Amino acid sequence: MTTSATSKRVYSVELFPPKTVEGMDRLKQEVPKLNALGPAYFSVTYGAGGSTREGTFETVAWLRTQGIDTAPHLACIGSTRAQIREILDHYHGQGIRRLVALRGDLPSGMGIGNSGEFRYANELVGFVRAEFGDAFWIEVAAYPEYHPQSGTPVRDLENFKRKVEAGADGAITQYFYNADAYFAFVESCERAGITIPIVPGIMPITNYAQLARFSDACGAEIPRWIRRRLESFGDDIESLRAFGHEVVLRLCQRLLEGGAPGLHFYTMNQSGSVTRLWHDLGLSD
Repeated sequence: MTTSATSKRVYSVELFPPKTVEGMDRLKQEVPKLNALGPAYFSVTYGAGGSTREGTFETVAWLRTQGIDTAPHLACIGSTRAQIREILDHYHGQGIRRLVALRGDLPSGMGIGNSGEFRYANELVGFVRAEFGDAFWIEVAAYPEYHPQSGTPVRDLENFKRKVEAGADGAITQYFYNADAYFAFVESCERAGITIPIVPGIMPITNYAQLARFSDACGAEIPRWIRRRLESFGDDIESLRAFGHEVVLRLCQRLLEGGAPGLHFYTMNQSGSVTRLWHDLGLSD
């Protein structure tokens, strides 16, 4: 995959809806710092089974009052078509023109038989297209290291292709630290006739315990050499973050040099690490 000009690349950031008033207050302090970088848009996550629905709505509504282009995540598992249509009407009325369409995780205790009227993300993408035409630019998820529930790489690629054929405009990947996995995935997509932009998801490294927990849950691999170095820092947070910055900076540089169509930063509602990466990569130039 190649990108003809840096100006055509899309750089974006992701937030999660805070669960407390204090968390929202902190978010409102961080967002102006992130917005000053000039991202194309802010995405906002959506909890399993719509568990953060109201928080997502609140966060999206506040971002829109700040004049910020926003891409809400919309997970369909556990929802009816009427519920999804209501949400889409709500977003369309707010001037939202970009969505991140996901299947979503089953809430604890919910079986697949009680998962609502949608079972897969391609069904959600197709529904959005059928109901709203081209009113939304639709991003979907991609997994360079393969979705942990896909079984095989071939099945994972087939699932991804179904989302594209249903009408996805672009994709954002799960985070990873092995650039070769991303490039191999993109090459597989090209061989399968998939030509939509696949933007790498970037997770800064600032807290090893948190990162290991996230990675174990979502199937993202932390290469052994990185794990060992991170473990060796113990309570030396400053050294850990300096090392993590260099690892992620080199990863981003290689991805952009290899033709990635942009970068999507998982901020964890913190501006510091993303701001440093953004500046060191020269993304504001």
